[in-house]
Formats: sequence, C-alpha cells, structure tokens
Amino acid sequence: MGFLAQNSILYVLVAWIIIFAIAKASKLDKHGFEIKPYSLTYKNQNVQLILTRLLNRTQRATKIFSNTSVVLGFIMMGLGFWYLASNLSNFFVKPESFAEMTVLIPGVTIQSTSNIVYFLLAVPIVLVIHEGAHGIVATLEKIKIKTGGFAVFIALFAGFVEPDEEEFAKAKKISRLRVIGAGATSNVLFSFIIAALLIFNPSFALIMPENIRSVFYSEPLGVPIVSVTEGSGAEKAGLLKDDIITAINGVQISLPQDFAKIKLKPGDTATVSVLRSGSSLQIPVMVSASKDDPQKGMLGILRAALPSYQPVVPYYIHWSPEIFMFLLWLWMLSFFIGIFNMLPLPILDGGKFIHSIIEKKISENAIKAVMMSLYSVTFVLFGLNIALSVVKSGFITI
Repeated sequence: MGFLAQNSILYVLVAWIIIFAIAKASKLDKHGFEIKPYSLTYKNQNVQLILTRLLNRTQRATKIFSNTSVVLGFIMMGLGFWYLASNLSNFFVKPESFAEMTVLIPGVTIQSTSNIVYFLLAVPIVLVIHEGAHGIVATLEKIKIKTGGFAVFIALFAGFVEPDEEEFAKAKKISRLRVIGAGATSNVLFSFIIAALLIFNPSFALIMPENIRSVFYSEPLGVPIVSVTEGSGAEKAGLLKDDIITAINGVQISLPQDFAKIKLKPGDTATVSVLRSGSSLQIPVMVSASKDDPQKGMLGILRAALPSYQPVVPYYIHWSPEIFMFLLWLWMLSFFIGIFNMLPLPILDGGKFIHSIIEKKISENAIKAVMMSLYSVTFVLFGLNIALSVVKSGFITI
C-alpha cells in the first residue's frame, strides 16, 4: 500500500490511458466528443432548453438565489483574502495552525491513492453544480447559452456553460454579477447541505473550529486507538482499533496530553477503561517494556492525535467509512472551490466579478491598473502560502 500511496499519480496516468483508449475505440468523436491525447471534451447545444425547463419549475427560488449570489460574492471574496492572510500570519505566530496549501485547490491536499478516488468522484458533482448555477441564472436573465458540457484533462475536470459573449456584454451590470456569483454561491450552499449531513458524526467534529464544535459537541469522550501493536499486552488483552480510551488506572483520559499523567512500569497490570460501540469496558493490560527505554512501560497502542467527541444530539447518521469519506471530500471541494473561485484572479470568477463592477465607471487604463493591482496582491498571497508550505512540509504530494 505504501507503493500505491507514493505513486498514486502513476495510477492516474494509467487510468487516463485506459479512458483515452476506450473513447477512441468507442468512436465518441462521432457523438459530440472532442478527443485529444491530453483531454476529452463534450459540448451540447441543447443546454439552454434543459435549463429553461428547469427554470420554469424553480423561477421564484432562482430569483432569490441570484440576488443572494451578488451579496455572497463579496463575502466569499473577503473570506478568501482573510484565509490567505491569516494562514500566512499563523506560519510566524502560531505555526501549529498553519495549513499547507497546494496550487490545485487551496485548502485541499491529496496524499493517498484512496483520496484520489474520492477526489475524482466528487469533482464532477461540484463542477456540474457550479456551471449549472451559472447557466440557470443566465437563462433567468435572458442571456443566451450557446453550448454547455464538460472536459477531462487527465486528472482535472472542468464543466462549462458558454453564454453568448455579445449578449452577456450588453446585459445589465446586476445581471452579469448575478450570473458570475451564482457558481461559487451554489458550491458554498451545497457544502452547507453536506455539512448538515455530517455535523453530528464525531469524525467530522475533529476538523471543526473549536468555537463551532462546542455548539454541537460536549466535552471530549477520550482518545481513540489508531492501531494495536502485534504481540503487545494491548493485543493480548483484547484492545481494538477505534476503542476510545477514557481512563488508565483511574486517571481520566480526555485529551491526548492526559497520557503524560500516566506512569507505567514494565510488568505491571494497567486497568484501561474504554468505550466500544457505546459500551464501557474495563480491560486489564500487561505493561511491557519500551524498545527505546527498558525502564519505561508501554501498553502497545498507537493513539490518535485528537480526542473523540460526543454529539449534543444523541442520534446521528452512522455513515460507512467509505460514504463518510466521499461526503467529506464533497464538502471540502464544494466549500474551497466556491470560496477561492471568488478571488480576483484572471481565470477565476472573482476577476470577472470585480471587472464587471468597475467597468464604465473609470477609464480603460484605470481599470487595467486596478485589476493588475488586485491580481498582484492575490498572487503574492497565494505564492507566499504555497512557498511556506514547501518550507514546512516539502513539496506536497498531489
């Protein structure tokens, strides 16, 4: 598995070769697909008809959504800048809170083969929602959609709707802002729906900010066991992976640092209190000598770096690990793609958003100066975050 994790990009390339071969063999180019060695693109000219039918059923909700997207556009842009700036500050002031960033999708890092699978499954859904929102709001604003479709660039996905450029340019400023802001807004709102499904899952609690976690979760239950050492006293006593340790020899364990209060001697028997599937167990464990220090005792477990939390609401959906990870990736991608897509950069919606606001209010030269200044500030923030990520953790596996 280590080889797979370290060479996951190789398997992505192999998968692309297979997809490319199937596309060629199936002659998909005769069915609206454009096939190239590095990409697969599909365009459909009937997207406007589909969006019109959808709009007829959701017109009132779409109007509310389109107006909301303008306000949220400004908010998301501000959040994006705040995240980049605060993360940069954390590197110097609070290094343990600095989050490594990548170029692909800031805030999201892929470091294993299994995560690549979840990524590839979630990205198309996120992009369809994003581009679908652009398209349906454009239809609401009477802007013609020429084509819509998707493209695959080896491991990168892109969905798109292509509005008529002349009609878009002639549309009212507020109409253009609604269309531009709709994509990112739909992603962030969708991420809130996914978060609502995950909110009472203790695994999701581990990645919540403390001020939000305290609303939905009580004090930590204890510290989960990540793995049990083969042949150790813990294995012989019957401790299992995912057991939650709540006490050792009567000393309460709520946080990982509580283990420092426990003094174990080789040959002693420690009473380990654990929670397993909701039941409390007291398990006697023979303490063995540490390989590094024979005078120091060890149970033979690897504990989690974070505690386990109890939701305030006792009932929550018990997702399987696979479904939980898929929903987690869907939440991450929806949220971060939405937020960072509103930053003012040439290829992102944020750049178009700002340009639409200031055009015709100032001269063309002034517009170029303002946009280049915004682009420069954003690039510098991005660049510093990524450069410091490399300083902290090396080049991050994508």
